Amino acid sequence: MAVFQSIRNFFFSTVDYEPERIIPAPFTTYDVHSIGIADIDVLLRLNLRCFRNGENYTKQTFRYLLMQPQSLAYAAVTPNGDMAGFVLVMNNPNGAAHITTVGVAPEHRRRGIANMLIQHVDQLLRAKGVSTVVLEVRISNLAAQNLYISNGYYVGQRMINYYSNGEDGYLMMKSLD
Repeated sequence: MAVFQSIRNFFFSTVDYEPERIIPAPFTTYDVHSIGIADIDVLLRLNLRCFRNGENYTKQTFRYLLMQPQSLAYAAVTPNGDMAGFVLVMNNPNGAAHITTVGVAPEHRRRGIANMLIQHVDQLLRAKGVSTVVLEVRISNLAAQNLYISNGYYVGQRMINYYSNGEDGYLMMKSLD
């Protein structure tokens, strides 16, 4: 059992956090920028804020994802340089890609940032000849499911007890052809 916990701790943070008071950010514009290993600390802090009650990647997991040559990583950035959202994708050599995580800062939510990031990644993947994109989402995360459905994803499979708290997940997919 200790081996499994060690493996789990490598991929997911076990830190508990106090509730955060969210004050909406002033309305602004966002640009999409590629991100890399130099952005890992900012990415890690934002990830912890985005997924306070969910699965959080560790610094080692982000380092691995950002260092892989087949990875794509992008952030939505405000004019003053603040990272408001992010998306990480593993582009597999078999013509399929896997969106590993999408997050938006709580104070920037409901502004189309995740939609913008997903559409940006879709365009890049099409240009690279990728035919299929997959991702996982919690059964309870209806907002994310609706976002993905509005971008052409469909539920391919229900994954029983997929998340660490025992919650089921959906494997969603999309054809880029």
